[in-house]
Amino acid sequence: MLNLGKVCVAIGLVCSMAFGAGVKASVDTVEVVEGNAVQLYLKATGGVAEFPTIDAVGDAPIVGRSGSSSHNLSIINGAMQQEQSTTQILQFVPKQSMTIPSYAVKIDDQTYKTEPIEIKVVKASVSLKNNHNPFYLEMQTKNTQVSVGESFAVTVYFALKNDVRLSGDVQYTPPTFTGFTVSNEAQKQPYMKAEYRIQEVQYILTPQAEGNYTITPAGAAIGLTDRNTRDIFGMGFGTSWKHITSNALQIEVLPQAKQSDLLGDFTLDSSIDTQVSKANKPVNLSVTIEGKGSLENFEFPKYDIDGVTVYTDEAKRETSVQNGELHSKYTKSFAFISEEDFTIPERTFSVLVPGENALKTLKVKAYEITIKSKVKTQDPSEAKPSHTVVQSNTEHPQEVKKEVLVEPKTERTSLSWWMLVIAFVLGALLMGVLRQIPKGMRTKTYTDEEALKRLYAHVSEDPAVEEMVRKLYAKKRGDKSVQIDKKALKQMLDRFG
Repeated sequence: MLNLGKVCVAIGLVCSMAFGAGVKASVDTVEVVEGNAVQLYLKATGGVAEFPTIDAVGDAPIVGRSGSSSHNLSIINGAMQQEQSTTQILQFVPKQSMTIPSYAVKIDDQTYKTEPIEIKVVKASVSLKNNHNPFYLEMQTKNTQVSVGESFAVTVYFALKNDVRLSGDVQYTPPTFTGFTVSNEAQKQPYMKAEYRIQEVQYILTPQAEGNYTITPAGAAIGLTDRNTRDIFGMGFGTSWKHITSNALQIEVLPQAKQSDLLGDFTLDSSIDTQVSKANKPVNLSVTIEGKGSLENFEFPKYDIDGVTVYTDEAKRETSVQNGELHSKYTKSFAFISEEDFTIPERTFSVLVPGENALKTLKVKAYEITIKSKVKTQDPSEAKPSHTVVQSNTEHPQEVKKEVLVEPKTERTSLSWWMLVIAFVLGALLMGVLRQIPKGMRTKTYTDEEALKRLYAHVSEDPAVEEMVRKLYAKKRGDKSVQIDKKALKQMLDRFG
C-alpha cells in the first residue's frame, strides 16, 4: 500500500514546480564603458530547460559562455516548495547602445520568453592625462557653478596599469564635502581603458547655502610588493606603500532664482487603471516623475477625499549618473476605495530648470470615478410558491402577452426513524457543548477580504493597522512573499469589532 504522506509530498512538489516555472534575463550592468564586456544571465526556473543557441547578441559576438544549475527545497507556511533553476551566462562586447532581444526558453515543453533589456554604451570620462604613471587619482564634475538645492554629481577615478601587482587592498580616503549634503555614494563596476583598469566612485552632492566652496582632494595608499625586504616571518616579500592624491574642485553656489517645488528638468506621467469600478473595489493611480536633477527630498502630498479610503505604497526612488549628470526617477502608487462616486483632485508642482528664470508646471489631472451600484435581487421568500408565471415579450406591441402556468414539482423522500433519532441526539450534544463555552471565548473568523475592508476605515488611527492593511492588500494582489501575523490581525479585528 502506498504511503499517503509520501504521495501528498510528491504532489506538492510537482505542483510547486509547475506553478513556479518561468524565465528571466538580467545583466551585470545596463551602462557599459565602450570596449568593455557585458554579462547576460538567462535563468530558467521550474523544470528541465532548453535554451536557444545564441552566437551573438545583436551584432556583438559571444566571447565567453558558462552555466550553472541549482536545486532548492523550502517549506513556507507548511507547504513544501522545490525550485530547480538553470542559468546560462553569456559575455559580449557591445559596439554601441543596443537592445538585448527577447529569447524563448522551453521548460518541460512549455515556452517562456524573456523581456528585452536596454544597454547604453558610453565613453570613458577619465582623461588618462597621467598615463606615464602606474596609478593615479582624478576627480571630475560637469557642474562647477550651481544653485542652492541643485544636486550634481562628482566622480573620483582611480586608474591602475594592468602590469602593476598589488600586495594588499588599496586604502581609499574620500574627499571632504564641506557645505554639501551627500545623498548617494556608489562604486561602479571597474572597466578597462587603454592599458589601465579604471574604478569609479560617484557622489551626489546638494549645496545648502550660497558661497564659494572647495572639495578637498581624495587620497589613496597603494601597497606594492617590495622585493628588497621580507615580511616578519621571512617567508615573503615586504610591502612598500605609495600615497597619492587627486585634484581639488572649486564650486560656486548661487542663490536659487525662484522658489519652486522641484529644481531640475523633469517630466510627469500619471495613469489610472479604471474610472468605473464597483463598491469597495480599489481604483489604482500611478504617478512617475523623472528627468535631470534630484528627487531625493521630494514627497508627493497625500490625498484626503471625504468618504474615500486612500492606501499608498512607499515611493520608489532611482538615481543614476549619465554622462556626468544626475538623473532621477520617482514612482508612487495610490489605491482609492469607496462606496460612492468620487473625484481624485488635480495636483500641480512648480519646476525651476537651472539656467532658466521661468517656472514650468507638472500636473496630475483630476479623475472622475464612477462607482456602480449593486443590483437589488429579489428575496426568494417573496416568490409565490403555488405556481410560476413565465412571460414572453416580443417587439410587436399588438401581440398579446402569454402566460404559462407551470405547476411546481414536489419530491417526497422518506427518512428512517433511526436517522431522525441520531440527528436529534447529535444536535442536542452540539448545543450542550456550545453552551459550556464562555461567550468571551467564542471568536468570529474573517477572510482576508473581510479583514481588509474592516481595517481600511482605521488606517489613519494606528501605524500598525496601516502596515497590516498594506500586507493584506499586497497579498490580495498576489504577492506570495507577504507573511501575515494571524495573532496580531485577530487582535486588531477584535479591537475594532
